[in-house]
This record gives sequence, structure tokens and C-alpha cells, in this order.
Amino acid sequence: MNSGIKYITLLGSTGSIGRSALEAIANSGGRFRVVSLAANKSVELLKRQILAFRPEIVGVGDETSAAQLRQWAKDSGVTGIDGQKLNVLSSQEGVCEAAAYEKADFVISAIVGASGLRPTLAAIKVGKDIGLANKETLVMAGSAVMEEAKRRNVKVLPVDSEHSAIFQCLDGRPKAHISRLILTASGGPFFGRSKDAMATVTASDALRHPNWSMGNKITIDSATLMNKGLEVIEAHHLFDIAPGSIDVLIHPQSIVHSLVELIDGSLLAQLSVPDMKGPIAYAMSYPDRMEGVIERLRLEEISALTFHTPDTEAFPCLALAYEALKAGGTMPAAVNAANEELVWLFLKGVINFTQIPVIIEEVMMRHNVTVARLDAVFEADQWARRTANEIAKANCGGGN
Repeated sequence: MNSGIKYITLLGSTGSIGRSALEAIANSGGRFRVVSLAANKSVELLKRQILAFRPEIVGVGDETSAAQLRQWAKDSGVTGIDGQKLNVLSSQEGVCEAAAYEKADFVISAIVGASGLRPTLAAIKVGKDIGLANKETLVMAGSAVMEEAKRRNVKVLPVDSEHSAIFQCLDGRPKAHISRLILTASGGPFFGRSKDAMATVTASDALRHPNWSMGNKITIDSATLMNKGLEVIEAHHLFDIAPGSIDVLIHPQSIVHSLVELIDGSLLAQLSVPDMKGPIAYAMSYPDRMEGVIERLRLEEISALTFHTPDTEAFPCLALAYEALKAGGTMPAAVNAANEELVWLFLKGVINFTQIPVIIEEVMMRHNVTVARLDAVFEADQWARRTANEIAKANCGGGN
């Protein structure tokens, strides 16, 4: 914290979480200031964000996009809020450098997918507190990341709505008082459908999430329930809770964001309207809270709050994620990588919706689990991507 202002680095600024974070920052009354941004290649949106927030440094993963942005910055004479020339970095190394920018007090990690791991680690290694919206960081290398954070005395604060809810419910309670964590899931657009009924769903069907506005990848993961499976793995590492003490319930209204059950049978729940600005603002301002971040929840206007056991026959990805967590080592990284590849193949029409879990399971059967050292994690990630594409190509005549 500097002069009452918290300086923010935002990784993944052009994604749905990144845009919500910038909205929360803009409405904070000057409490936060953006000094560093990172994204992959959405150049036009990045230009608008740069003009609005005047960061000092920008990391762009895609080399061509970085060159375009660098030329625009030179031609337009845009500067950071400090009046200095905007520093545009490129490639994953540039994104990692932006993540570790020395002037930042707090880093929001909102890059989608496995590409968020290295920048998040780069920020942790220089002692930056993290607002974690990139669940893949902990899915792939949870033990290593949390050990590094502990070694550097870094706080890892959850930004996912479910993990933020659990964090708020735990509120410093001793681990001995915790019986189980209950993650809630909307159920996505196909809640209640049988496995057979989903054989013909299209990408446009799967992208129609009933409650949340998210990027394509996360929305498909919500439809398969893989998103919830990845969140189970993330919760295990964030809160050091055994996998057998983490459950999932389908809650179509998305009002109860998650619950904590105590050993005496009490349940604690965090409720709010479904709006990501709430958990984002809480992570940035922790342990304080900001006023007027989201619309107030009017319980009297809610007709019912319902909860259901997940149907893992119709949505096997959730069960596969539990199996990956039980297997441990590099298995979660392999499952995450295979899933990422298969989501894009589904979006491109190469495979159908119900083939996603089938191919993931085949990848799991072929994977030789090793200890999750960082080099092994990245090797498993690349192996699983190749293997998932090979299986898809053999089964469907497609793949990358």
C-alpha cells in the first residue's frame, strides 16, 4: 500500500474477470490504481484499457499483437500515469515480467487456462499478494504454488465466487471445526438433461449459460461440470482440506455461492446476486470491504433456493476431476490440459459434447503419473495436449 492507494497488476485484463476487475477499480473512488496490465492479443480492447487506466507496463503474450500495440503507443504518444513512455513487453516472458512489476502491491491473476501458471508464480516469487481467478494454477501445481507462497509470505486470496464464499465463511475458524466444504454449481444450461439427450447439443447451446456471463472456455466447462471439478481441486489446495471433505451441490439460482459445514452440524453460507465484482473487490480490499460494489440481494423477491446432487452419469467430468485429485501428482495437470484442448475442438465442431469426458478418461488411462515438480507438470501438460488431439483425430478425423 502506497499513500493510501493500492497499486494493482491485472493479468488477463481483456477477459470477463479482467473487465469486471477494471470496472470495480474504476468505481473505487481512487482506492486502487492500475500500474500493470497483461493480456494475450485483444489489441483494440487493450488500447481502450490503456487510455482509461494509464498503466506503466503492459505484457502481451502474442508477438504480433504486441508489435501492433507497441507501434500504436509510439505513434499516439501514450504514456503511463507517471508520465513515462508506456513499456510494452511481448511473449510469455513479457507477461511474466509484467506480473512481477515492482511497483504493484497486489496481482489479480485472471488469465484463462494453463498459461496463467507461470505469470502467477513469477508474481509470487517477488512477494506479491495474489487475487487468484486462474484456478488452473492450483489444479496443475497446487502444492508447489502454495509452498512457494508460504515461503515468500504471500497471501493467495480467492477470486472465484465459490472459493471467495468459502474463504468468507471460514473467517479464521480453526481447521478442527470444519467438517466439509460444499461448492455450489449452477448446473449450466443442461441441468436435468440425461446423457442421451446431450449427444446432439451444439456449441451455441452450451454457451447459453443461465446465470453468469463468462468467457467461452469457462462457459463450456460449466456446461460439462468440469469447471466444478477443477474448483474441487483448487479448494483442496487453497484450504488444505481432504478431497473426501469437499462436496458439490447443484444450485440453479446461483445465489448461495458455497457453504461450510462445521463439526456441530451448522452450515455457514455466503449469499449474493451473481456478480463477479463482489469477490474481486473483496480480494483487492481484504481485510476491508468496499461499499456499493454489487446490487443488494432482496431475499423477499426470491421464490425458492433449491439444491440437487450432481448427476455424474450425465456429467462425468466432475467424477473424473475427483479421480484426478485422488491420483495426485501430474494427473490433475494432464486432465486440465486435455480438457482445454477438447473444449476448443468442441467449439470448432471437431468433436461432440459427450466426447469431451470420453477422451479425457482415455488420456487419464494412458498417463504415467509422476511427482508434480514444475518441470514434470509442464511435460504432463504438453503430453496430454498431444494425446487428446491424437485421440480426437483417430476418433473423428480431426484435431490440431
